[in-house]
Amino acid sequence: MTDISKAGTYKLGDHTVKRLGYGAMQLAGPGVFGPPKDRDAALAVLREAIASGVDHIDTSDFYGPHVTNQIIREALHPYPANLTIVTKVSARRGADASWLPAMSPKELTEAVHDNLRNLGLDVIEVVNLRSMHGIHGPAEGSLEPQLNTLAELQRQGLIRHIGMSNVTSTQIAQGRSITEIVCVQNQYNIAHRDDDALIDALAADGIAYVPFFPLGGFTPLQSDTLANVARKLGATPMQVALAWLLRRAPNILLIPGTSSLSHLRENLAAAELDLPADALKVLNGIGSEAEQAA
Repeated sequence: MTDISKAGTYKLGDHTVKRLGYGAMQLAGPGVFGPPKDRDAALAVLREAIASGVDHIDTSDFYGPHVTNQIIREALHPYPANLTIVTKVSARRGADASWLPAMSPKELTEAVHDNLRNLGLDVIEVVNLRSMHGIHGPAEGSLEPQLNTLAELQRQGLIRHIGMSNVTSTQIAQGRSITEIVCVQNQYNIAHRDDDALIDALAADGIAYVPFFPLGGFTPLQSDTLANVARKLGATPMQVALAWLLRRAPNILLIPGTSSLSHLRENLAAAELDLPADALKVLNGIGSEAEQAA
């Protein structure tokens, strides 16, 4: 079995977690809507992740909606003492599977209670506020009312820590003026590197950075570059992309998601993948190629 502790650890909320975690989004049905085709397989993936040493799971009650959290509870409750469950709020699902903003104080409060109920928790370790000012990427706009709502729920003892997602540096600074921010979750990968400076700034302040879409945004040419490196290393492109992220900065925590046991094992194996200097140089160049193509 893969030793994911080789990827190192980092502080997240009250726990120090292994840097390779698991994202639960793909446990829902197609389009992250409705139940999975194979619920038993979803349960098996979660249980194997924990058995493999994963101690950080990322989820949301708007996955499904409610589906992934209910599966997590069925598979893992009562939870291991060292397990950190992180959720996010500020969206809801339409009957047509659309993603709709849900950022009012009432909606955010209801979302936190939905997460608590469906996960079977009395308190959530980390709740990320996902900005809906930009649907497909960060966009400026005050998040003060939403952050104040979560801070109040934190004072009530329903949330231990607060994070932010799909946000700009200005919004993070605003968040930190209101409450402690323990993590930031934005899109970032080898090709999509807008957050390079932000990652380094957060690392200097001891704040975790959790990238989503680790392969998103590639063009076929960039995928070919990644595939060529993977082939030479005897690894999959996803493994190489994950290993590169682990090398990028010590505060990066990974949450690759899958509904497949074989893909779970492949993803976790990235913890042991060594990237030699020549491979790292080629991979670093993918970001420059993406900038020139944009």
